[in-house]
Amino acid sequence: MAVMINTLPVTKMAGAIRALAMDAIQKANSGHPGMPMGMAEIAVALWAGHYRHNPANPTWFNRDRFILSNGHGSMLHYALLHLTGYDVSIDDLKNFRQFGSKTPGHPEVHVTPGIDTTTGPLGQGITNAVGMALAEKLLAQEFNRKDFNLVDHYTYVFMGDGCMMEGISHEACSLAGTWKLNKLIAFYDDNGISIDGDVKGWLTDDTQKRFESYGWNVIANVNGHDAIAIDAAITKAKASDKPTLIICKTVIGKGSPNKAGLNKIHGAPLGDDEIALTRKAIDWPYPAFEIPADVYQAWDAKASGTANENAWNALLNAYTKQYPQEAAEFSRRIAGQLPEVLDKTINGYVAECQSKKEKIATRKASQNAINALAPVLPEFLGGSADLTGSNLTNWTGCVPVREGKLGNYISYGVREFGMAAIMNGVVLHGGYLPFGGTFLTFSDYCRNAIRMSALMRIGTIYVFTHDSIGVGEDGPTHQPVEHVASMRLIPGLTVWRPCDTVETAVAWGCAVKSRHEPSVLALTRQGLPCFDRTPEQVAAIQKGGYVLRDIPNAKVVLIATGSEVALAMDAAEALAQKGIGARVVSMPSTTLFDRQDAAYQESVLPKELPRIAIEAGTIDTWYKYTGLGGAVIGMTSFGDSAPAGVLFKHFGFTVENVVAKAELVLDK
Repeated sequence: MAVMINTLPVTKMAGAIRALAMDAIQKANSGHPGMPMGMAEIAVALWAGHYRHNPANPTWFNRDRFILSNGHGSMLHYALLHLTGYDVSIDDLKNFRQFGSKTPGHPEVHVTPGIDTTTGPLGQGITNAVGMALAEKLLAQEFNRKDFNLVDHYTYVFMGDGCMMEGISHEACSLAGTWKLNKLIAFYDDNGISIDGDVKGWLTDDTQKRFESYGWNVIANVNGHDAIAIDAAITKAKASDKPTLIICKTVIGKGSPNKAGLNKIHGAPLGDDEIALTRKAIDWPYPAFEIPADVYQAWDAKASGTANENAWNALLNAYTKQYPQEAAEFSRRIAGQLPEVLDKTINGYVAECQSKKEKIATRKASQNAINALAPVLPEFLGGSADLTGSNLTNWTGCVPVREGKLGNYISYGVREFGMAAIMNGVVLHGGYLPFGGTFLTFSDYCRNAIRMSALMRIGTIYVFTHDSIGVGEDGPTHQPVEHVASMRLIPGLTVWRPCDTVETAVAWGCAVKSRHEPSVLALTRQGLPCFDRTPEQVAAIQKGGYVLRDIPNAKVVLIATGSEVALAMDAAEALAQKGIGARVVSMPSTTLFDRQDAAYQESVLPKELPRIAIEAGTIDTWYKYTGLGGAVIGMTSFGDSAPAGVLFKHFGFTVENVVAKAELVLDK
């Protein structure tokens, strides 16, 4: 007897997924049919039996989240969205992987309705999901009241062997167990096949024991093609006080007579002949892209979704009457709106920094800024990858998150990549504004997650300290040289390297308000002087570059960032003694300066004046400002192990060298 869901056999509901996947991939002549065909019954059991969502409002807040961590199987997700009633049409499926379509090669948030995060780089989907599940748990503890489970949803994840092998999943899943994220349920597509073939040659982990050691509930050896068994596993998972991994034994490309179970179905179309044979094998007699009315009816989730959302809205209305202040704060937070007092707080703190003129490291200036902002930003969720005492990302009164208990500061442990991608998941979930710290040199470990935050246009904040050879005795392994320059190359990422307390305060204000673009703050270990500025100069900081010191009839422009601004100011004084007028331009964010109009850029960097750029980092990207006729004082090698002062002198970051370069440029 066939298993039935909504009076329709599971085989027919799963057949719709298989057919749409193989047809769209064949039409595109590109894609990955193996996973969608292999996980079809798992999708039926979850989406038709447990997944709570509303196709009419894909961003309804209390929906369950669904993450396709093995994002190459995107046609599975697109088929589900189409079948359940989202604004993803048959024509959109026919346009799979084509320019400008709603159905790109890998799922992309903000492109396709119903997609909760952008996946593709394996392991990041499950890690984003950990961030979402953490945000759900913390938000529920913060706002739920007796009889008012305002925040109450699950985070479901599909993942494959690739996600299991990528190191980031180890980092994140370990934390998920520690945090007891019991509303996180992951399905492992255990088909034993990856691109190179049978994984036994390179994946021999005992996955069950590994996840049990993380503190997960593991339901193993589930037949991934038995919807009743999968449904029972989901029900059991929901009753657990731990995150759950459901290990589903599947056949990749299930239904294909000649390619099922083989690696060649992983990432290539089946071909017309094999598709015809597969249609017969799965009893699917319909032409390409044709779905019968009874299948649409069985899958349609619009009515149930609207009912679920309406019930939640009624709950929110009742909550608002009983807890008006909490409801107002909750609504503000989930809408991503910043407090009305924020601008006043930022402006007041910037003015305070300008009046105090403290000589401190910009990492300490950053902590001071966090302390100033935290009282008006209850959505702050800070953290560090085991370097809190160095990154200074904590603040007065912050509360550590332990075992998933309500707090606002996270000790991520030595898990930089996991930290970055978890923060992305928190942002995508909504309700919190996360930032996390590590040493700038370890941003390499975070880089792909940083790139993904820029690609997704979300406002994650990365706090990277110990930003140059100024690290000193730790040596070149810990002295970032190329890191700031390389991050400036990521489209849509705002990179800050402030020179003092004022620029740091402005950078923090801009980062907090940048909800659709991630920010990097590169901060010093060593103390830096604070400079006098007019109100106009303070206002110009957020343009990324501005004139900090000017002189009539200047002959040369010195451009600097971070700790090298002080050097540029001293060099300008020395040049003045020689009768050479020098303008000093502080450029805390080249990425923002590059977005200013040509007139503003010309006002800061006049074409007729030769330019010298000074930064304790690689030199190549600075020539776009200096031209070949100018000069760049920077790093052309790695650093060394010695006190910071010795290193700056050795590598040419001295007044004498800047003066010599200026004279050389002027002699050309």
